[in-house]
Amino acid sequence: MKKLFLLLLLILTTGALVGEMMVKDPGYVLLAYNQTTVETSLWVLLVALVIGFILLHWSVNLLTRTQLPTARLKAWKESRHQLISRRKTLKGLASLSEGNWAQAQKQLSQAAERSDLPLINYLAAARAAHEQNNEQATDALLQKARNSTPEAEVTVAISQAEIQMARGQLEPCLATLLRLRTLAPKNTYVMKLLKDIYLRLNDWHALSKLLPLLDKHQALKGDELSELSSQCYRQILEESINNLPVETSVDDRLKELGKTWQALPSEQTRDSNLVQRYTELLVSLGAENRAEQNLKDLIKRNWDEQLVTLYGRINGENTKKQLDTARGWLKKHPESPALLLTMGRLSLQNQHWGQAVKYFEQSLELNPSAEALAELARLLRHLGDDERAQQLLQQNLNLVSSGLPELPMPQSEKEIA
Repeated sequence: MKKLFLLLLLILTTGALVGEMMVKDPGYVLLAYNQTTVETSLWVLLVALVIGFILLHWSVNLLTRTQLPTARLKAWKESRHQLISRRKTLKGLASLSEGNWAQAQKQLSQAAERSDLPLINYLAAARAAHEQNNEQATDALLQKARNSTPEAEVTVAISQAEIQMARGQLEPCLATLLRLRTLAPKNTYVMKLLKDIYLRLNDWHALSKLLPLLDKHQALKGDELSELSSQCYRQILEESINNLPVETSVDDRLKELGKTWQALPSEQTRDSNLVQRYTELLVSLGAENRAEQNLKDLIKRNWDEQLVTLYGRINGENTKKQLDTARGWLKKHPESPALLLTMGRLSLQNQHWGQAVKYFEQSLELNPSAEALAELARLLRHLGDDERAQQLLQQNLNLVSSGLPELPMPQSEKEIA
């Protein structure tokens, strides 16, 4: 209220001063152009300018407001189209999740034409077309997705690769994924897809080059990566001799196998499962001496119960030296059931029957296993002690019957009595 009073007071004061000035001296203004002249007082000119400014401002506003309804109508139409597009998109996605592929494709394709995010619609519609085995429509929709949003090439290419893999188009899928690697070299999902395609193509050498990247970017869990690595290098080992011509000599096969083994990552040459397969391949080529020496060196560097067990299955050039080597290990690992089992087997190789029984019994006592039980029972039978072998098997029946399902059994005579 006080501000309004002060404003009115200021206006009245200013008006009074201006009126007094107009009375004292109205001023004189002469405007001339060619033969035309206009004479007027200064105050009349000022009033005319103010009125002219007001009329111009009013005219501009009037013209703007006459155009406004057209703009509003256009904005309303666009808003309505977007609303309709969103509704169709939601219906299309619902149809897609329900498995109504034809309806989903139709709804999503129509919604894409006026959608502010056509990429989503086209990709989902392409998925629906793929589920109908309509390859032509699928490819066309993927191309529309690519054209609608060129900056989303990685997204479109991933969908394309997934569809190609599902179709069984492995070579085109591989080409798509290799192109994706250049566009998104750190994309872990692309790496996983590439891993899958290498597995389906049995391209183990290409997969071996991808494994370090899968590890570096943590694209796979530790156990999964370890299992995949073991499978990959196992296949590489086998292919090193299986892919050779039939007429290749044994010596050349051994050279190729050894060369492949040396080329493997150092951590893989310590993997128990891979070492076992390498040993089996050496034995299959008649190189048990090399297999024995390789196992001995690995066990010395890194004690591994599984490799120790495998050592007892190898018939090296000198079984006495093998047994002496195992005795040396026993000093450091007296409580190793695997080593005791191996010593029992090596004792058999050297025809030390009594020692073999002792070692098998000690292994079975430390760790009851079906393998140690079977070795001991077999040896006792060959020594003529069938009764003890039968008693041993009866006492450890759970070792040989583990894994059997629970089933009804007839009552024994003692239970009936």
